[in-house]
Amino acid sequence: MIGFLRGKVHEKLAPHVVIDVNGVGYDVETPMSSFFSLPAAGEQVALRTHLVVREDAHILYGFVTEQERAMFRSLIKVNGVGPKVALGILSGVSVDDFCLWIGDSNVAALVKLPGIGKKTAERLIIEMRDRLPAQTGGSAQMSATVTARQVSPMEEAISALVALGYKPQDAEKRARAVASEDASSEQIIRSALQSAAKS
Repeated sequence: MIGFLRGKVHEKLAPHVVIDVNGVGYDVETPMSSFFSLPAAGEQVALRTHLVVREDAHILYGFVTEQERAMFRSLIKVNGVGPKVALGILSGVSVDDFCLWIGDSNVAALVKLPGIGKKTAERLIIEMRDRLPAQTGGSAQMSATVTARQVSPMEEAISALVALGYKPQDAEKRARAVASEDASSEQIIRSALQSAAKS
């Protein structure tokens, strides 16, 4: 098991990041809360990680805080919640707020998260009550700037939303509804997630 990575940010394309550890590039998937906290390309970073082994792939998930990794590990133990849905949950709500929603049995709030229907929300409430972290710190501050690549900010934002569990048409609709002319992909993604939580 790979417990953490420490190296330089080589490449960022939400929600993926490539970490250069002594010349080896590790492809890591992150929740948007962690992604927004990553430093710029070329700068040092340390991520707590969780490795998921499947028949067709080994996928590494990275988190800025231990609270997020612990929550991710608890979520993927819930029947019907895989790593992709768990990333969507962590991208759409802070660990602290998620704990409040579970404690309050707030199905209405949970179903606004990508990939969560009513039955899954009810299952989360039942199964997560005993798995919530004993202590939760605030979610990581979202301060990093997404490194520009050859794709447009809108394309990058839509791609990130699809990776988080939204259907392509829904992702594009949400992204275009909140995008201003000069918005960065980070601003579009963040606004789309906030809009989804309020709708």
